[in-house]
Amino acid sequence: MNDYGINLADFRLNEKDTGSADFQIALMTRRIKHLTDHMGDHKKDFSSRRGLLRLVARRRKLLDYLASKSEERYQKVLKALGLRR
Repeated sequence: MNDYGINLADFRLNEKDTGSADFQIALMTRRIKHLTDHMGDHKKDFSSRRGLLRLVARRRKLLDYLASKSEERYQKVLKALGLRR
C-alpha cells in the first residue's frame, strides 16, 4: 500500500504512541487518500464512498478536538498533512 507521502512516525508524541489525536488524524488522512484514489477507478462503489465520508467526518471531529486542546499541535498537523482549513 502506498503511504501517500505521510510518515506516521512524525506524528507520534513518543515511540509507542498510537492513540494521540495527531497520530490518528495522520492515519485517517492516509486512508482517506487511498479511498479517494479507489473511488476514481470505481465510481459506483457506494459502500466505499460511505466509508470515505464517515472517515472524513471522524477526522473533522478529531481536528476540532485538537484545535480546542492545542492550537500549536493543530497548526502543525494541518501544515504537515497539507490540509486546508
